[in-house]
Amino acid sequence: MFKFLAPKSIKPPFARYSHGIEVPPGKRLVLCSGQVAIAPDDQIPGDAGAQAELCFQNIAAILGEAGLGLSDIVRINTYVTDRAFLRPYMDVRDRLFTSPAPASTLMIVSGFARPEFKVEIEVIAAG
Repeated sequence: MFKFLAPKSIKPPFARYSHGIEVPPGKRLVLCSGQVAIAPDDQIPGDAGAQAELCFQNIAAILGEAGLGLSDIVRINTYVTDRAFLRPYMDVRDRLFTSPAPASTLMIVSGFARPEFKVEIEVIAAG
């Protein structure tokens, strides 16, 4: 379905992500707003890994409304508020996505709308 782009002329990805993905003609795109780790009961996990899990659960629910799932994600943009949160996030991402994995960007930012948020994830899916 997707064409995973891995030019031999550049260094391969150093983690589980793809340099690029081509979405074939005729596919629908679904763009998800950034999701933070807040449960329906307003609970926010304290751990960055648990926050990443909840972010992806929220994303799965959004994609489900469009008849898609996590396997339809072609691009992930993730923001964390501390370098220490990179590994917990990547552990969750690597468990949820097999190779070839979606294209991905991971950034460290100064903060979010509420200080208890450590991770925010936005995605683009195609199906």
